[in-house]
Amino acid sequence: MLALVKPHDGPGLELVERPEPIVTDLDVKVKVLRTGICGTDLHIQSWDAWAASTIQTPLIPGHEFYGEVVEVGSRVRDVKVGAKVSGEGHIVCGNCRNCRAGRRQMCIRTSSVGVNRDGAFAQYVVIPESNVWVHQLTIDPDIAAIFDPFGNAVHTALSFPLVGEDVLITGAGPIGLMAAAIARNVGARFIVVTDVSPERLTLAKTMGADLTVNVAEGRIADAQSALGMTEGFDIGFEMSGNPAALPEMIINMNHGGKVAMLGLPSHPINVDWAKIVTHMLTIKGIYGREMYETWVAMSAMLQSSSALIDALTRVITDRFPASQWEEAFAVARDGKGGKVVLDWESLNV
Repeated sequence: MLALVKPHDGPGLELVERPEPIVTDLDVKVKVLRTGICGTDLHIQSWDAWAASTIQTPLIPGHEFYGEVVEVGSRVRDVKVGAKVSGEGHIVCGNCRNCRAGRRQMCIRTSSVGVNRDGAFAQYVVIPESNVWVHQLTIDPDIAAIFDPFGNAVHTALSFPLVGEDVLITGAGPIGLMAAAIARNVGARFIVVTDVSPERLTLAKTMGADLTVNVAEGRIADAQSALGMTEGFDIGFEMSGNPAALPEMIINMNHGGKVAMLGLPSHPINVDWAKIVTHMLTIKGIYGREMYETWVAMSAMLQSSSALIDALTRVITDRFPASQWEEAFAVARDGKGGKVVLDWESLNV
């Protein structure tokens, strides 16, 4: 099979022939049809400090995918050959305290597809049956390919009640954009999105943002004034990882405000802890998706909301055949658009 491989330590990836993955008793083999490019994949390609400390080469990266089941192990019970599927990328141990309590997203021994084991930037990928998510046959393949980051957005956005609340989202990357669409779908009052990319802020308006703020030019407090807000934001989603974002968000939160933090900081963050205490703020870290309540929620929302489907369609701004992966990675790294999807079916033509 053809696979996009990190053959050895150092920058770069290579599209080369690799042996097809082997199916064991509890595994499912998927013929990959679409993949999404994630920030994690960009880290692996560039071989930054995180990648150098985390990745064991050789490795096939990629964890956002959609495909067709072509083989199942002898002990697989529910997933059938021919099913159209995506996969939960966090493979858990099943035995730690959190796993046994049903909190599998908090497993202390998580192994990540495309990071700790071979992933989906290939014509075939193998994952355990327990990690397979079977889709409705009517789902758009591109949308199915981004269920992983959509799940991050759903997990973040549904961490706190949103109906009638004023929501601040710092970071208009693909997950921040999807979170804006979810907040609008659920029933938030005002939604404000910040970024430094004019292109992404324009996209945010199409996701349902009432107001956008280019933080290189303006302040969040000005957005409050423009919307007639007098008490600060009720809910915050920190999606950017920029060290300046969380302190600025805290300044603009109402007393008792709640912050869900998905963005991984690139540097240490100095925050006003006295304000967090005296304003009784809640800050919740978010990692991945709840297994598998998030998957149930996002599938249900897409079945009940054509507006949310339209929003996700707009989030996917670029599509490339897998053979043009270098151009696709460059577009994803540019940070001006939404999700970038690779078409692996094109390699079979």
